[in-house]
Amino acid sequence: MRQTNKAAASMARNHSRNRVAPATLLLAVAAVFGSGCATAANQSSGFYVDPDSNPAVWVRDHASDSRASTIKTSIATKPMARWFGNWSGNIGSAVSRFVEAARAADKLPILVAYNITSRDCGSHSEGGAGSAEAYRAWISSFASGIGNTRAVVVIEPDALAQLKDCLSEAKQTERLGLLSYAAREFKLRAPNAMVYHDGGNAGWIAADEMARRLNSAGLGEIRGFALNVSNYKTTADSNAYGASVKAQLKSQFGYEKPFVVDTSRNGNGSNGEWCNPAGRKLGVVSRTATSGAEMLLWVKVPGDSDGPCGIAPNTPAGTFSPDIATRLIDGR
Repeated sequence: MRQTNKAAASMARNHSRNRVAPATLLLAVAAVFGSGCATAANQSSGFYVDPDSNPAVWVRDHASDSRASTIKTSIATKPMARWFGNWSGNIGSAVSRFVEAARAADKLPILVAYNITSRDCGSHSEGGAGSAEAYRAWISSFASGIGNTRAVVVIEPDALAQLKDCLSEAKQTERLGLLSYAAREFKLRAPNAMVYHDGGNAGWIAADEMARRLNSAGLGEIRGFALNVSNYKTTADSNAYGASVKAQLKSQFGYEKPFVVDTSRNGNGSNGEWCNPAGRKLGVVSRTATSGAEMLLWVKVPGDSDGPCGIAPNTPAGTFSPDIATRLIDGR
């Protein structure tokens, strides 16, 4: 049974105890990145707030709606990822525009590459590149669009966790090859980006098996791995799972890698459901972390539907729902 779902398009209250002072965040992000190159050295003053996220666009288009102010304050003005896929048009240009806007604002952008062939095993977010050749061209252009700019990138949510769910052995080998190719392309074409393979969530694949899949997908070429993308597992559970995966990487392959955790919807943890469950809540906003994960990020866009299911039975995947958004704000 599938454990998590990704929105097919982009896009917590910011409790005072979860805020990180700008100067502190600047130093923390700079420390994670290192010195970088001259063209990217200015991007260390926090994460980028996407002015064209799905929540931001909805707020602009529904200014008179009674929910707009709350959604703007609690979601639309927070830094979150922009998802890129087969809906993005010319991918190199789309990525370049986004990262250049972030650099002009002196902020660090968060991006998700979501176009792997046979995406989502034909479920609510099905699609992706039509062939291995098409995917290689697409991901190469994605990486080139970032260039020397600093950025955070999550590669292909679900691609490894679903590896054996719907693919033949030949297609599994092909997917691992495509993910390895992606890792090499980011290393070559986007050397200042912090790139993470998706590693599922704490309730999905055993840590030893996930370590093997990550290694086979070229983890050694990139920064690390991402956990809990579009899911609801607590940060504590995700940190524990991440530590287990790191230990397995060390035991089996002789190296460790850092990880990040998606906290966009994990404020109340998980109730075992993955598709628009009720009672979930926003988690801490995008920030660096001091233990466990190296960053806590809003990767899933809060308010974007997982598919026509749960509390949004008529809302397609990737479509923003003000009802989902307000429920996440209120935790109901």
